[in-house]
Amino acid sequence: MKVLLTGGAGYIGSITAKALEEAGHTPVILDSLLSGPRAFVRDRIFYEGDIADRALLGRIAEEHPDLDATIHMAARIVVPESVEKPYEYYRDNVAKSLELFDELTALGLPRVLFSSSASLYATKDGFEVTEEDGLGTGSPYARTKLMMELVLQDLAASTDLRAVILRYFNPIGSDPGLESGIYVKEPSHVLGQLVLAARGQKPTFTITGTDLPTRDGTGIRDYIHVWDLARAHVRAVEKFDDVLAEVAAPSTIINVGTGDGVTVRELVASFEKVFGSSVPLTEAPPRPGDVVGAYANVDKAAELLGWRAELSIDEAIASALAWAERRQEILGYE
Repeated sequence: MKVLLTGGAGYIGSITAKALEEAGHTPVILDSLLSGPRAFVRDRIFYEGDIADRALLGRIAEEHPDLDATIHMAARIVVPESVEKPYEYYRDNVAKSLELFDELTALGLPRVLFSSSASLYATKDGFEVTEEDGLGTGSPYARTKLMMELVLQDLAASTDLRAVILRYFNPIGSDPGLESGIYVKEPSHVLGQLVLAARGQKPTFTITGTDLPTRDGTGIRDYIHVWDLARAHVRAVEKFDDVLAEVAAPSTIINVGTGDGVTVRELVASFEKVFGSSVPLTEAPPRPGDVVGAYANVDKAAELLGWRAELSIDEAIASALAWAERRQEILGYE
């Protein structure tokens, strides 16, 4: 298959491109390079530009008439930043995606695999959430993802567009070959912050939120190795038509996680075990937009995709630490 991959220069996008290649498929990368580094594109087919550029989308379709599907990952993704800059998040994640979906449909490219987020879920007793559970978006970022889910469902109901929506839980780790990983100099997510503190690049790791209604007071997440997440995308594009036939609907939503909930304190303990040393800690209130969290019920992914996560949290941590050692060589900075 040949797959258009928006945001393919990013963290998850570049690793998904590699997973597609390893499965025998060809990714065609569309990325503005607003955040993702050019180095992550490597020697893949690449178009630098905006997802809302209809002329560019037309040129891509003309030059690649054998495109089978689109994986739409391009988005702004930093929760606290979305609280500070809601306009930019709604413009880039919602308005531009609308243009993309409409143009793909007009070009006869109706299969869209969309990157959504577990940040949509409302807090639930027990924290395990199915795709049918209640939603409670806590940030502009999460609301942009919910809006796009609704847009895709409405478009799929009334046009030729078809959508498989993957609700990501919390990807961590790097490409197993250490060709790409977290590229932000100071990542906002928990594992990136732990790596910086462990390597002495910041004085401490800050646990944000310590009196939450979880077993140890810290947020609970479903940390999935990014390579497992990438392989879930491969399975979803390969089985795209079969999935929608199975659910007898023009769109569907699938959780992608491990099925296990891990608190921030438990993640720190696992990190220190893999790292072989303790990490200096401080505590602080939750950040703007932070939520208590959830973990995935993954029965639907197993049933429809024949997919389950295979890699452990320790393997993800080890790969993140290995990438931190390699990042200087690839990107020119630690």
